[in-house]
Amino acid sequence: MKIQRICVLGGSGFVGTHLVSQLAARGLNVRVLSRRRETAKELILLPTVEVVEADVHDEHELVRHFRGMDAVINLVGILHEGKVGRADLPSARRGDFQRVHIELPRKIVHAMGEANVHRLLHMSALGADPNSRSAYQRSKGIGEALVREAGRRHVEHENWYLNGPKFIHGYGLNVTVFRPSVIFGRGDSFLSMFARLLKRFPVLPLGSGDARFAPVHVEDVARAFADSLDNVATFGETYELCGPRAYTLQELVSYVGEVTGKPRRIVPLGKWPSYFQAWALEFKPGKKLMTRDNYYAMGTDNVCAAGWPAVFGFEPGSLEAIAPEYLRADTPRARYEDYRETARR
Repeated sequence: MKIQRICVLGGSGFVGTHLVSQLAARGLNVRVLSRRRETAKELILLPTVEVVEADVHDEHELVRHFRGMDAVINLVGILHEGKVGRADLPSARRGDFQRVHIELPRKIVHAMGEANVHRLLHMSALGADPNSRSAYQRSKGIGEALVREAGRRHVEHENWYLNGPKFIHGYGLNVTVFRPSVIFGRGDSFLSMFARLLKRFPVLPLGSGDARFAPVHVEDVARAFADSLDNVATFGETYELCGPRAYTLQELVSYVGEVTGKPRRIVPLGKWPSYFQAWALEFKPGKKLMTRDNYYAMGTDNVCAAGWPAVFGFEPGSLEAIAPEYLRADTPRARYEDYRETARR
């Protein structure tokens, strides 16, 4: 069956916006589930996209919105948990890694079984590991294992030859899992964050500067998802997605300084200073820059074991070819982002 109707969870986020735009450009009908419709304003304008306000943690709502769909894409994820009881409590709360990365995937596969939807694309993360010291990586690893298991278990009924396989509670799904390294692109929360820091501080103490990443462009990640929908060769597979080159964190920060015209002195911190810097930044009001859980996660290299998966038929773009266009401080877009940052909008 050719996939024409897709329900996307997390479609208004960084990767989701790019993916939904690519799906719409291919003429596919997309239903985006969003807690607040206004957060997906740019998607509402796309002709084949329907943005629906929904509580994705309500399994009954998921069943209702999955009915009539050919596939489901789960992009929902959080990078930080909050601290209960603080005045600057962010949207994430202590325990939300469990709720978002484990309980939600379980609800999704169950709801897909009830709605008789057979195709699932799931966003995991490079370094996801049920045994990781990082709560983020640990929860991602458990959620990834859960959806992979849903793809392995097939439940059939007596009239197989007449009616085909029966899919119950998510089992028997055609699952593809993606494990990207850090994702970059216009509007990212990684390179752009360092660009802002380098504009403000003449010296930057940098914890975990030897952590290694292989940044991958958001458009390449979105294209890998979109190309996988109808490709039976990707069913049951897990793909690591990395850019063509690996860098240490210190190399990436130095590169951002060169590109933005703000080369700064970077002071690499050792193991324990890095830990205490992460601990101190947990208490910074507003958007978190770093936490101890991030520190634990960066103890594992965020690079792929092999090259870009050949099944996708294209090569990923390089950081050097793409990042300067949106990082340079002298572009109108960059000045606009500065104004927004100053106005805290």
